[in-house]
Amino acid sequence: MMLRKGDREVLLDLDYVGDSQTTESYGSLRNGSFIPPRYLSAAAADEDVDGDDPIHIHWNTGSNQPVPQPGNYFRDGRTKIDFVLVWEVRSRRKRRGKGKSEWRERFVQNLESAGLLMEKEEMANEKRTIHFLKLSAPWDVLVCFAEELCLRAPLQAQPNLDLDTSAKVLSRLCIPNVMKESVPNRPLDYYTCAFRKSKMNRFLGCDDHETYFTNTQRHRVVYEILSRTVYGKKKRAEVGVDRLINEGAYTATFPLHEGPFQLPSYEIRPDELNQRQVVYHYWARWWKWYKYQPLDHIREYFGEKIALYFAWLGFYTAWLLPAAVVGTLVFVSGVMSMGTNTPAKEICTSGGSYLMCPLCNTCKAWNMSDICTMAKLGYLFDHPGTVLFSVFMSFWAVTFLEYWKRKMSTLAHHWDCMDFHEEEERPRPEFVAMAPTMEENPVTGVKEPYFPEKTRLSRMFTGSMVIIMMLCVVMIFLVTVVMCRGIISVMMFHTGSPVLRTEAGTIANISSSIVNLGLILLMGRVYTALAEQLTKWEMHRTQTQYDNALIFKVFIFQFVNFYSSPFYVAFFKGRFVGYPTKYGTLFGMRNEDCGPGGCLIELAEQLFIIMVGKQVINNIQEFILPKVKAWQQRRTLAKVLGDKASHEPRRWEEDYQLVECEGLFEEYLEMVLQFGFITIFVAAFPLAPLFALLNNWVEIRLDAHKFVCEYRRPVAERAQNIGVWFNILEALSHLSVIANAFLIAFTSDFLPRLLYQYKFGNDLHGYVNFTLAYAPLNFTEYPMCRYKAYRDGSGNYTLFYWELLAVRLGFIIAFEHVVFFVLRAIDWIVPDVPESLELKIKRERYLAKQALAENQEALLVSRNRVAAPASEGTSSPGIVIVALTEIRSDDKQKQAEESSTFICLCEISGVLNVCTVDTGWLTHLPLEYRGRRSRARAAEQTSESATW
Repeated sequence: MMLRKGDREVLLDLDYVGDSQTTESYGSLRNGSFIPPRYLSAAAADEDVDGDDPIHIHWNTGSNQPVPQPGNYFRDGRTKIDFVLVWEVRSRRKRRGKGKSEWRERFVQNLESAGLLMEKEEMANEKRTIHFLKLSAPWDVLVCFAEELCLRAPLQAQPNLDLDTSAKVLSRLCIPNVMKESVPNRPLDYYTCAFRKSKMNRFLGCDDHETYFTNTQRHRVVYEILSRTVYGKKKRAEVGVDRLINEGAYTATFPLHEGPFQLPSYEIRPDELNQRQVVYHYWARWWKWYKYQPLDHIREYFGEKIALYFAWLGFYTAWLLPAAVVGTLVFVSGVMSMGTNTPAKEICTSGGSYLMCPLCNTCKAWNMSDICTMAKLGYLFDHPGTVLFSVFMSFWAVTFLEYWKRKMSTLAHHWDCMDFHEEEERPRPEFVAMAPTMEENPVTGVKEPYFPEKTRLSRMFTGSMVIIMMLCVVMIFLVTVVMCRGIISVMMFHTGSPVLRTEAGTIANISSSIVNLGLILLMGRVYTALAEQLTKWEMHRTQTQYDNALIFKVFIFQFVNFYSSPFYVAFFKGRFVGYPTKYGTLFGMRNEDCGPGGCLIELAEQLFIIMVGKQVINNIQEFILPKVKAWQQRRTLAKVLGDKASHEPRRWEEDYQLVECEGLFEEYLEMVLQFGFITIFVAAFPLAPLFALLNNWVEIRLDAHKFVCEYRRPVAERAQNIGVWFNILEALSHLSVIANAFLIAFTSDFLPRLLYQYKFGNDLHGYVNFTLAYAPLNFTEYPMCRYKAYRDGSGNYTLFYWELLAVRLGFIIAFEHVVFFVLRAIDWIVPDVPESLELKIKRERYLAKQALAENQEALLVSRNRVAAPASEGTSSPGIVIVALTEIRSDDKQKQAEESSTFICLCEISGVLNVCTVDTGWLTHLPLEYRGRRSRARAAEQTSESATW
């Protein structure tokens, strides 16, 4: 292959040797690769910018007459709008904002020096002016940064992947699939590789500069420039648009939506809809709840990170369907078998046979037949079916995660994120603003803001003490709820009403659960705000470190906040009651005992109120709050527009009225807490998966509507998984196995009934009488009253109690070992990456290697041309190694494949040719080239390039 002049400059940097590439400024556009000087920031001086001159914006119109074109374009109708910067200026505060004005002016100048095109709009009244700065990245800037950001470029088209497993199953069974829908303008699927400017002609569609890069890729490039551009002093690391927004210099920055989401009033073909209309019409509308999510369209419009969230949420919801069906069947079977419950029959027909001891110090004795209804209802949540269902859900949880890993790897490859890894992250704007010193980054060699690690660790330790203190506050609220429940029970007994006395425990449990829910939501809000401040105070350098620290804090607190009360009812309530003449007390009040129907029915009541109540309240908030915020923003803009409000608002004005996207933290947290409810306590509440399924159908529509209609368009972010949330889900799934084992063993009556049947009879006759003990003789208030326990007349445990304890412990050990063994077997049997995907990955890597490698045939031709004269002995060798330079790659996979590959410039018959040479090939050179080979090896060891 002939070496063209441009290729030679790119390969050897012959014309760029004299350029300065040792910039010390943090925020430089350099990141370990060469960028032409015209794209570098012009902020080279350390002094502040003086003066308060207005910002001068330049744009290229190309012609005097604008060419109208649908979409987000400059006034010329051809230049795409990739990003918008917004700032507001109040007339009375103009002087106070002088420093911010200087920052903005210098920032815009540096953006212009980086190659961005700009156009300015504004709207004003006598009190306020709102400025809109539209930004666009031209082709040469996009190409330059696409290579640095390792954007993926198409090599070869392939059939679109069918992401819906159920569609394949229904198709094979010849069953009509009502969930499937043809969505127009589905993005094409390609084999791709990392973009290389020098290999431009090998990528598909490289001739079309307007559509070669997708809108999300353009947004990512422009946001990268905005995040790196300097606006102030380098020593203070005053860089990036995020910090400017935090300082108040800018009000907002966002990419524009593709257009209105409403369908036009006139008839239009589906393929003529813009991307926003497609995702709204085929996804975000409420009556699309039973359709498959168009994940490829979501990814194309919002980026991989948001698309992965909706993919996970949809996958989780689909897996909830079998769990909900099995749970509902278990509950229905309990309803149908209530009449066969022998212990409940004995209670209902006992009359006055069982005189029960008082439940409080001021209460009276009562007959066990009074709780007939609760005994029957208790069987719904404590029968053999619930035990089997808890085992089923333990397997369900881990199997769900195993298959999600397969789905996640498939999506990561399909969306070109399989090899994605975070590059060296820039410091957070808050960290930059508050860091006390500057130190050299050991990776980039550039001075950056630095915070001492010891100080950070001490702050993290102090923050952990605050977390522990807040957890203690949660425990105090839990004790308060317990005491509140006891007080309500006593009040119900003292009313004298037979109905209230019988249902005192149920009324107290429901009332206290509602109070507990209110405290949980209140404490969650307070602690989330506190956790954000603590995490900021800890001074984490990167956004990833900050997010992980915040997630850990909030999840630990919310875990205790939401689950402490159910854990108390499931594992502690009724364990420390004592017996007549020796009752356990807390603050002078007798410890709580389980209600007439048992602890499982109380646990089910609590789970229903906390889980379902939280979901309903969150959904109402997600539906109302964005609309209220958007209404406030529209009202503010309407005041600024004044008489101009009648004109049709432009795209940037409409998007500015929308609510800023708050990320996915709250969405993931809500779903992860729900996952804990349906796995940890499912033995007591088999209907939990059903309520979770109903909630998730609503949740998907609410989130979709928020992102499409009510949020500003977020910057597209790449991701190959759901991050630390997957680790939390794995921990919850393993915790659910242990919790369900203890719940069945110690809270349920399953094992006591089983042991009684084994020892005394299969029909459970006499079981109720067997579980009741007589009060000691020195209990004079109600002699010979009964209470539930396995004790003798002196209050000592009977032999049956110790036998039952051994059975319970044996069941826990057997249950955990069997379940975990099967789960490990599932993990071993189900590969994380499907075999079909492995073949596609190999195919893609082969195509990438063929596309990015230099012409191998040139090397073979060169060697043949040299070997022929040498064999004839007619002339000296015709190949001269004139340069040797190592291929450098930012892509980890490609670097591993080409770490031993070199570019070799060969002079054959006076013509300069280029080829790739593997270091192993050098060892096979003929003897007459050994000297050259030695010099080449020495050059390899001493420098990247040498010339002979």
